[in-house]
Amino acid sequence: ISCSLVGSEMCIRDSVYVASVSMGADKNQLIKAMVEAESYHGPSLIIAYAPCINHGLSKGMGKTQQEMKLAVECGYWPLYRYNPQLAEEGKNPFMLDSKEPKWEEFQDYLKGEVRFASVAKQYPAEAADLFAACEEMAKKRYASYQRMAAMNWGE
Repeated sequence: ISCSLVGSEMCIRDSVYVASVSMGADKNQLIKAMVEAESYHGPSLIIAYAPCINHGLSKGMGKTQQEMKLAVECGYWPLYRYNPQLAEEGKNPFMLDSKEPKWEEFQDYLKGEVRFASVAKQYPAEAADLFAACEEMAKKRYASYQRMAAMNWGE
């Protein structure tokens, strides 16, 4: 999102409640995000990870809750909340709700979905590079979220 400050108007990125959730990973975090989004006096966006039939879950669609949990545990789908109201109180508005991922499980997670496994089957050399790049980007994204969550907003 790009924005510019005009007079005393708040930047749009500072006025939207945003959360990344996964019901199968943490129902309490999902409910907390929904309550916060509902009570926020402004636009709210909740981005939920939801496997679909096109993902081609190797365990079957009856295991979507388990797949959601695995996506968060391995770092594929981080959980966070950004609540602009906290900044007004001098608190950090960004909360990283995910625990440190089990990075050693990241590529196994990818290979457990047909959408990724089919690439590995058809193009093994290229898939190895793509999976490694995907994992590296997930690590960078998570490190970025850790830095944002550690910022001191009280000053």
